[in-house]
Amino acid sequence: MKTLILLPTYNEVENLPRLIEALMALPLDLHVLIIDDNSPDGTGEVADELRNSFPARIEVEHRSGKNGLGTAYIMGFKKALMTDADVIGQMDCDFSHNPERIPALVAALEDDSVDIATGSRYVPGGGVDEDWPWFRKMLSAWGSFYSRTILGFPMRDATGGFRFYKRSVIEQLPLDRINASGYVFLVELHYLTFLMGFKTKELPIYFKDRQAGVSKMNLKIQLEAALHIWKILFSYRDMR
Repeated sequence: MKTLILLPTYNEVENLPRLIEALMALPLDLHVLIIDDNSPDGTGEVADELRNSFPARIEVEHRSGKNGLGTAYIMGFKKALMTDADVIGQMDCDFSHNPERIPALVAALEDDSVDIATGSRYVPGGGVDEDWPWFRKMLSAWGSFYSRTILGFPMRDATGGFRFYKRSVIEQLPLDRINASGYVFLVELHYLTFLMGFKTKELPIYFKDRQAGVSKMNLKIQLEAALHIWKILFSYRDMR
């Protein structure tokens, strides 16, 4: 199956070349769409160089600024539907999502009963970085528990962003209805696919902390996401 991975970037100049090298080495018909938000550290220029190195497998979209993870993915989904990709994936650029798990996630979609395969920190066999302090582990687990409890859907890792979709799922999604532009976009997308009846399989992953670059996550973003969960609940009341 031809697989296209959407890879939003902002200040990932240290991680992007290593990740692309790892992705290109996988035994898959794998392609990448890099969506860079005008990174001041030169990530966009590095992305162009990588495209020149793999002209048949890498495309690059340059956006004018840091406009949010959600809007980057929505742009990516629309671009993906203009290709002949059978599978469309999402992942982080900082190696918190191990590229070695991608073949298993893609293979899970060969099952007719599975529409979406997602890497999960909170199913048996999954986990988070063992060096995280206890409060960070608690906050991560609480965020997923809080989201799935308020919204009432069964995802164990409701906030995860390591996902692979059959093309038919993305074709049917009302992308212009999605409101969230930040990290809570991931929860909204999970919830929307659940309401539409798509079947998700969670596969265990070990979520390792980034080794290079600076995390974009902070307490303000987490608090805004917690409040936005309620907006998601009411925005889709017509579909429940």
